[in-house]
Amino acid sequence: MAITLNLPVAEGGRLAAYTVRGNAPIRPQPGAKLSRIAYSAAHVVADPLAAIDPWLQSAVDWDATIAYRQYLWSLGLGVAEAMDTAQRGMGLDWPTSLELIRRSLDAAKDVPGAIVASGCGTDHLAPEDAKSVDDVIRAYEEQMAAIEKLGGKLIVMASRALARVAKSPADYERVYDRILSQAKQPVVLHWLGDMFDPALAGYWGTKDVDAAMDTAVGIIAAHPDKVDGIKISLLDKDKEIAMRRRLPTTGGPDGNGVRMYTGDDFNYAELIAGDSFGNVATHGKSDALLGIFDAIAPAASAALAELAAGNTERFHAILGPTVPLSRHIFKAPTRFYKTGVVFMAWLNGHQKHFQMIGGQQSTRSLAHFAELFRLADAADLLADPELATRRMRTLLALHGVE
Repeated sequence: MAITLNLPVAEGGRLAAYTVRGNAPIRPQPGAKLSRIAYSAAHVVADPLAAIDPWLQSAVDWDATIAYRQYLWSLGLGVAEAMDTAQRGMGLDWPTSLELIRRSLDAAKDVPGAIVASGCGTDHLAPEDAKSVDDVIRAYEEQMAAIEKLGGKLIVMASRALARVAKSPADYERVYDRILSQAKQPVVLHWLGDMFDPALAGYWGTKDVDAAMDTAVGIIAAHPDKVDGIKISLLDKDKEIAMRRRLPTTGGPDGNGVRMYTGDDFNYAELIAGDSFGNVATHGKSDALLGIFDAIAPAASAALAELAAGNTERFHAILGPTVPLSRHIFKAPTRFYKTGVVFMAWLNGHQKHFQMIGGQQSTRSLAHFAELFRLADAADLLADPELATRRMRTLLALHGVE
């Protein structure tokens, strides 16, 4: 029997009937091999029963949070831990982030083949308290030491404090030279555009993206054996392609070159598929480190398995319909995309509630959630359409829509 409900539409503040398609989600075959390294930047599940001030303090439901990571690993995806998708810098503080990293690394030990890379930043140093580049270096080194003590691999996150105190590209070169020289294993660098975080405007010492890219490529070229890859989130596929073609052809963890990890939540399908440019594999395609893979995990895994089997058309047929959903979740203000990711986890039964640390569930409108529901259904991403519909109706009722 068809399920129909009234949903808000963006124009005119009115309701319109919507009939759920309810097609069964595509699921990957167990044990399917993937031809790309694919990290999902995973969200955290808030503890709604904690007696805290939610705008000022964070409380995590650890069992539900780790269970979600186990789900991602079961699909063959890696976990990029304690990143911006986990509300790092938007509710998740450094002590809680370190506890999250510790618990994820412990859980990964019980899952054959599970991979984890963890965000290393400077977020315990308030940008206004950073007085010099040396302050930033010490902050990075503190988090670096704590994560490496746990046996973790680093994702060196972009630093708000560095963006504030750096005077030139040379300051970035100094900081990254120091961090990379000390790293115990190859790291993933992280270039987050200001659409994700306005405090990172002018990263690498300039607002000129091409000049910034020159600085980043130069830093990598000076330390190719210490860099696994770089994740860039600029939402500009041409910039990503241009940069990946310039990455060193040696170095990286296997000596076969430094990887490009796409962070482009608008154009990931074509960037992962690649363009077969050149004679070096790392120049012709992107691997993935994506927040949207949290929300579309089964489709991402199934599509990557098809790509590994040489079925490029099937890869695009599975992943293509997820792109409109991703573009909606990541629409401006892009930094509020975490709300859509957690909403998807609630619709699909991965958590019992739609609460977020920092009260971030309030950052999107009801009309936004309604369109997200339609797009998830269109992409066959509702694991249980009846459950998802009940939860959508609950949200509608909370907003006075019966």
